Amino acid sequence: MISELEKSEYYKCKELIYEEGLLEAEAVIEGENTGRIFVDDIIAPTSGFIWLGSNNGFIFIGNEENEEFNVELYKFFNTVIKPDANKLGLTAFEAIGNHSKWNKTFKKVFGENVMGYNQRVYELKKTDYRKQNEPVIEQGYEVIKITKDILENKGYVTFENIDFLRSKILEFWTSFERFLDYGIGYIAVYENEIVSVCFSGVVVGNVHGIDIETLKHHQGKKLGQKVTHFFVNECIENNITPYWDCMEINKPSVSVAENVGFVNKFNYFWYSISFE
Repeated sequence: MISELEKSEYYKCKELIYEEGLLEAEAVIEGENTGRIFVDDIIAPTSGFIWLGSNNGFIFIGNEENEEFNVELYKFFNTVIKPDANKLGLTAFEAIGNHSKWNKTFKKVFGENVMGYNQRVYELKKTDYRKQNEPVIEQGYEVIKITKDILENKGYVTFENIDFLRSKILEFWTSFERFLDYGIGYIAVYENEIVSVCFSGVVVGNVHGIDIETLKHHQGKKLGQKVTHFFVNECIENNITPYWDCMEINKPSVSVAENVGFVNKFNYFWYSISFE
């Protein structure tokens, strides 16, 4: 029987984490990021999945050959998960294995025709950082560190689209205070509009997973690269390891990561699966 764990019980899943797995899974289990965890046994779980608080997908953990768990998965997703997902406007979900052996299970449970996409994971070491590639941006743009005053939209300047930044942070963090305590971030602004953002979306120890976005009407001006350099500079100064996770087909994202000096650590597949 698949059941949802209380947050106070997430520690029971620590042993299910694969050492070379995804940062997001560990962050939710450690309580650093938001998410829900479902397992086969609430006393001694051996298999389960994590619904990321950002709604970016489900990470499957533990034993991928747990037949009793796997038999129940299809029905559980379409009767228990689907109603909650539909309320969020989701008609499909992303299934991600915390280790590659789950890929075979996904096809067995959800069908051989599920679409798989390759994802790249990068990390940046101090010795690999390409500071010389930091771009010069157009006049009128400014990069600012995210602070309490920025999030409260008070100080020497206020922003008409502050909710863009607030909603981005709350996709990953339970509160602005928790983000300010454990994460870092920068925004590029133009007049009174936030046009690009780069911040710690996931934190585990001294590893910070980057979330980055530039508004469409300001893309092509190297703003994403600029805020990334500011972010990386602070990471290096504080012995923090930046972590970058992006789709292989997302060429602009791959280009920014590699231009800054990130090195491809490993790849994984995620599968797009429609609810019945």
